[in-house]
Amino acid sequence: MGDILQQLVNGISLGAIYALIALGYTMIYGVLRFINFAHGDIFMVGAYVGYFAANLLSHVFPVGSVMGAVSVFLISMIFCALFGALIEFLAYRPLRPRPKLTVLITAIGVSLFLEYLSQLLFGATPRGFPEILSDKPLIKSALITINMVQAIVIVVSLSLMFILRIIVMKTKIGTAMRAVSHNQQAASLMGININSVITFTFMVGSALAAAGGILYASQYPSIDPLMGIMPGLKAFVAAVLGGIGNIPGAALGGFIIGIIESFVGGTFLSTYRDAIAFIILIGILLYKPSGILGKNEVEKV
Repeated sequence: MGDILQQLVNGISLGAIYALIALGYTMIYGVLRFINFAHGDIFMVGAYVGYFAANLLSHVFPVGSVMGAVSVFLISMIFCALFGALIEFLAYRPLRPRPKLTVLITAIGVSLFLEYLSQLLFGATPRGFPEILSDKPLIKSALITINMVQAIVIVVSLSLMFILRIIVMKTKIGTAMRAVSHNQQAASLMGININSVITFTFMVGSALAAAGGILYASQYPSIDPLMGIMPGLKAFVAAVLGGIGNIPGAALGGFIIGIIESFVGGTFLSTYRDAIAFIILIGILLYKPSGILGKNEVEKV
């Protein structure tokens, strides 16, 4: 029972990070109907921005202080939000009238560009991430151990998901996002600025990826230019599992992938821990392509 509870906590903590990244995938797909494969590299950029911000702010705030951690999060999220808007403006907006395959190939190119540019700027050697969150045990018993980092990861992730839910469902820009997602042409005719909505979507998704990057680097304190590849792919699987384009579905898919991966990692199948997400992807595409919470859509040809 102790092992089961411990793996469950580990899985929820990891799944919360996957959920944050998956939300970016699903939001962009919902608005533009394409997969932004560079999203995992925004996650990596967020971790690096957090790394440099934490080192600079260590001269101002004590190690592990709340203000220091909040400042690192804000700096990284704001930088990545602006960076995501820049990528959308330079790489994707000119190709919007083109076939979706063109944009998809461009997204892969942007991903490779960010990875190799990061290697050029920061080097390929992994770096230890500064301790911005305390790693002290919060709950320690014979059955389960929960440290501060895991608790903060879960609380911060759930808080950001709740804020996103409010933005999408209760604000004017959120209403515009839902309108554009439903019918872009009709939304344009109703006076909605499509470019502004798409830019805002990229900014929000990139900010969530940055937060996920810092949380991931705090939980597994090592960063490198290729660190976004595997979490990005698993988050994509989570988005497909939950129902691509469905925000609650992306969050649910992230938690499911994290929990399953954690339990597999605690068994004799631990060697195949990374493969389990892709096995799930194959299964979901074969038997329920719309995902758990997604709906089947009829396309006119």
